[in-house]
Amino acid sequence: MKHRAIGAVLFGSGILLLALAAGLVFVVKPAMSKLPYDLEAATSVAEARGATFLQITNGKIAINRADLKSTVRVSPDAKTTGELSGDLDGKAVVWQVGQTVERTDTKELVSAYGLALALDRVAGSALDWNNQYLDDTGTREKVQFSGQMYKFPFGAEKKTYQIYDRDLRGVRPAEFKGTEDIKGIESYRYEQVITDEQLNLAEERVKLLLGTLAPGATSGKVVYSNTRTVWIDPVTGSFLKVREVQRKTLVPDIGAPATLLDADFSYNEETIAASVKRAEDSRQKLTLLGVWAPIGLVLLGLILAAAGVLVVRRGAAQPNAEPRHRADVTAEQPAVPGR
Repeated sequence: MKHRAIGAVLFGSGILLLALAAGLVFVVKPAMSKLPYDLEAATSVAEARGATFLQITNGKIAINRADLKSTVRVSPDAKTTGELSGDLDGKAVVWQVGQTVERTDTKELVSAYGLALALDRVAGSALDWNNQYLDDTGTREKVQFSGQMYKFPFGAEKKTYQIYDRDLRGVRPAEFKGTEDIKGIESYRYEQVITDEQLNLAEERVKLLLGTLAPGATSGKVVYSNTRTVWIDPVTGSFLKVREVQRKTLVPDIGAPATLLDADFSYNEETIAASVKRAEDSRQKLTLLGVWAPIGLVLLGLILAAAGVLVVRRGAAQPNAEPRHRADVTAEQPAVPGR
């Protein structure tokens, strides 16, 4: 009985550990492979050396040349996320994003925008949400975000993704171009090429530019090019590095084109290091709970279950204590007189 009890405890403990391992793989890891509700705000900085850019100061238009710094801050909006309903409830998180571009020499603001969007917690893509907006002119504009913007899917694949471009108000394909080591992490590199596409600008804005940069012109357009390269951690879908080679050109009906923007923006070293650190921390958690912990639990569970079976078998195979011979019993009895 003692062997059976011990064996049952060992076997039951082993089965319990196997169940815990399955729970980590099929429940805990998928739950961790989602954008958390309590994600901390993050800031990324990209710099462009010797950029040519349009600058409007007190209503005066000028084309200047200087180093630029672009700062993007992503702030999860837990309150608004908690108010989501319908198909978005539990599936999406709301992020508030703001960007400023300033000259590094004078600290003057060159441009800025703000937006709010809902992201799929697994795919990282923008979802349809009634309260999304974009403000890059001083007035909030209702837009329809889609595709990848600030996040790729968990478990990114070697394929083409659609990346949203703010200037075009739409997505364009970003092709997988290969792998590259970014500070110890094998990243997936994707490239989106936009070539001389016309921007949909207000007529008054174009006329303002023509009046200063192309006197005599009666009409014109602004064309936009951008080679956007993103390096993605394929495990977490996080951006590790971003480079954008942007160009905007005013093309008047009369006169020579005027360059409005010619800049090569790329994450600075501090931003790359911080992005890699966040990705490594997330990877370690996923690997620990999704791989090593289940493997350890499976091995220990199998050992305990096998030990339990062996203990029970040994107990069953051990012979019971044999009773002593009757002769021995008789010998211990007192002699009976007369015999």
